[in-house]
Amino acid sequence: MKRILPFLIAILLWNCNDGDLQIETIDFDDISIQTCETTVTTATTVFFKINGDEALILDLQSGTLKNEATTDTIVSAIPGQSSLLYRIFSESVTKSYFCDEIPPSEPTVVEEIEAVSGEVLITTIQNASDTTLYEHTIQLRDISLLNAQGDRITDTSINDFGVVTTQE
Repeated sequence: MKRILPFLIAILLWNCNDGDLQIETIDFDDISIQTCETTVTTATTVFFKINGDEALILDLQSGTLKNEATTDTIVSAIPGQSSLLYRIFSESVTKSYFCDEIPPSEPTVVEEIEAVSGEVLITTIQNASDTTLYEHTIQLRDISLLNAQGDRITDTSINDFGVVTTQE
């Protein structure tokens, strides 16, 4: 019995399978924020980041950006008030995909993952040298993404979404 027990434990460990769960890394912190508008205004709500064949799209609640310095952080809930989408494309994507009146047929969306929880945090300061400019720092907190199979994507680095400037 003493000889069989280690053998059985070895077989059990050999046969343990953690499944084929893949932990994706989503890292957009070093990618610059973009929008389709040449000048960002307080009415701008859609921002995106492109990293090759991946894109992160943030759709803010209307009226979130304001041309006034805030002492408190503005918080917008995901989902609900704002939304965040992560898309994987069949090949590299460009700004024209998001900004053309009719998006090009290529590349195609391979996978789209919507954030199921989290928050958008916005702080606004007035530019010290030009008081008609306001700088909005957009951060994401506690973002939780679920793919189509229901797997939670936990390896994300999408905390600092970016800084945009608006003018009065």
